Amino acid sequence: MNILAAFDKFKDSMTAATACAVAAEAARDVFGADLQLDTAPLTDGGEGFCAILTKAAGGRIDRHSVCGPLGEDLQAPLGWVDSDALPVSVRPYLGNAGGPLAVIEMAAAAGLEQVPRTQRHPKHCTTHGVGQLIRIAAESGANAILLGIGGSATSDLGLGALEALGLQFSETTRITPQQWRTVAAIHGSIAVPLPPIYIACDVDNPLLGPCGAAAVYGPQKGLLAEELPAFDREAERLADLLCDHFKQDRALQNVPGSGAAGGIGFALQVALGAQYVAGFDLVRAWLDLDGKVAAADLILSGEGKIDRSSLSGKGPYALAMAAHQAGKPCILMAGKVEADAAEAIRKNFPNCEAHSITPDGCPLPEALANGASNLRTTAATVLRKHCPNDS
Repeated sequence: MNILAAFDKFKDSMTAATACAVAAEAARDVFGADLQLDTAPLTDGGEGFCAILTKAAGGRIDRHSVCGPLGEDLQAPLGWVDSDALPVSVRPYLGNAGGPLAVIEMAAAAGLEQVPRTQRHPKHCTTHGVGQLIRIAAESGANAILLGIGGSATSDLGLGALEALGLQFSETTRITPQQWRTVAAIHGSIAVPLPPIYIACDVDNPLLGPCGAAAVYGPQKGLLAEELPAFDREAERLADLLCDHFKQDRALQNVPGSGAAGGIGFALQVALGAQYVAGFDLVRAWLDLDGKVAAADLILSGEGKIDRSSLSGKGPYALAMAAHQAGKPCILMAGKVEADAAEAIRKNFPNCEAHSITPDGCPLPEALANGASNLRTTAATVLRKHCPNDS
């Protein structure tokens, strides 16, 4: 039996690498010496993006002191990869750039998990540290920068990142949405030459409005419903100022993906000409997931929650699709699998199963704390049904 374990993170419970290791341990217990095992931690651009991609490409990771989401100092990773050593299928996503590629993970410098739950609110959070990492990468000789923008705590339109790169905002020295009302003008320019920037993103939200950054993602970051109208009005005013300052069309606010991660992609596109790339498609090519699926007899995958949003074609669902296309069985496991998502998976992929690992009635804090043991138990139980020696 050849098994591929390729999990995304279980947010607030397990990293992708931990989930892969736990499932692999369960598989070894069930199949013993008959097992051939491959693991491939997944990433959607959030936590683990830098480590997973850099390790897979045989690169190195440096750590740098930068500004955290609340203005605190923290150590953030900066990955370095030789673009020329990447799979040929990856290079078109990066403009076929050669030489040193810097891999930056937004969640490591402006991530929601870095903010205590009692302090989570986008009006206080900044992307300044992301801009610092971009600047460090440029000054260190990167020929291109790949930025993963999942898992952010921010909704600052990326203005904090641009501030770290040289932009100035009137009446403030550290821009956050809390200061937006005092900003009447934008001054200055980008202080350092920057290489091409590619933004790994699978979100298609516009910047503003009912499907925009604040409306869709603000609540999970602490924004209250009654605060949304005023927040969005100020966001639109600042976005207009930014477009006007760089002489860019305000229609960039409507580009799919401009509302991802609180608008940082919008800012980098307006100010730096950054380009979006399909995040999971890039990761799929980078990790050679199609090759790994082809070599496997059974695919194990999952993440913290599988719901309707999981069906957009990224992460574990995309892996289930690849398994289906290859005629391979796939088992998805998540902390919670919502009924409509499970039904869609059964309908679309007859060889795919979806299982919740959390016992019925288990409180969320307990489920998060026991995620690894719950995954191991569920994986072992399900895999026994696939073991040829099982009676």
